[in-house]
Amino acid sequence: MRLSRTARAVLGGCMALGLAVVYVPLLLVLLNSFNADRSFAWPPSGFTGEWWRRAWHSAGARDALLTSVQAGLAATAVALVLGSLAAFAVHRHRFFGRQTVSFLVVLPIALPGIVTGIALNAAFRTVLEPLGIGFGLFTVVVGHATFCVVVVFNNVAARLRRLAPGTEEASADLGARPPQTFRYVTLPAVRSALVAGGLLAFALSFDEIVVTTFTAGPGTQTLPIWIYSNLSRPNQAPVVNAVAALLIAVSVLPVYIAQRLSSDAAGGRL
Repeated sequence: MRLSRTARAVLGGCMALGLAVVYVPLLLVLLNSFNADRSFAWPPSGFTGEWWRRAWHSAGARDALLTSVQAGLAATAVALVLGSLAAFAVHRHRFFGRQTVSFLVVLPIALPGIVTGIALNAAFRTVLEPLGIGFGLFTVVVGHATFCVVVVFNNVAARLRRLAPGTEEASADLGARPPQTFRYVTLPAVRSALVAGGLLAFALSFDEIVVTTFTAGPGTQTLPIWIYSNLSRPNQAPVVNAVAALLIAVSVLPVYIAQRLSSDAAGGRL
């Protein structure tokens, strides 16, 4: 379908406006992290790296960053195992309730975070607390894994649908045992999907706040929760902007790499 010059201009303007609404506020956060004025006067009276220095020397921010990294890595590891196993089971086998299993695996990403958080909070109080397991990093990892599994499952399942079954059959015909076929044929084909799914899962876990609020204990504070709790403190506002800018960078980088991996694989370069 060919569009007129006016239609292309209107669509381009709408796209630019939509992108501006999303990314201009993020740019302001980044600029304010270097703003020498504590009140964030605009335009900035000067630029400084003082807020980044204070953020680096903030014990609370460093501890929260470490907790977020630990939770993200653990949730990603769980998601890679469970998500890939579920994708292989649904794609490779025919069994009663296969579509239901696929639906149940994907459902958590569609549920409101507050609903998932309340449900997990009630479940942990009912099941774990009687066993002496309180709220902490473990419950945060479990909560994050519920939605991280979805992105791994979707990525691996999509790649398996594009994988020609004849390649694995040819490997078997040439005498390869199932582990060899998986190692030399299947795993290289889905490797980029696993990496992309893992990166997206880590990004989702790293900046999650709603589910974390209901699953973290009093002594467990991730970076998004630290930002939220310090946002209303006037003396901490410039430092919060620096930490928020770091959070943006850490969240954007895995998504960018995952997008490149997915596009390269779709183009046949992986």
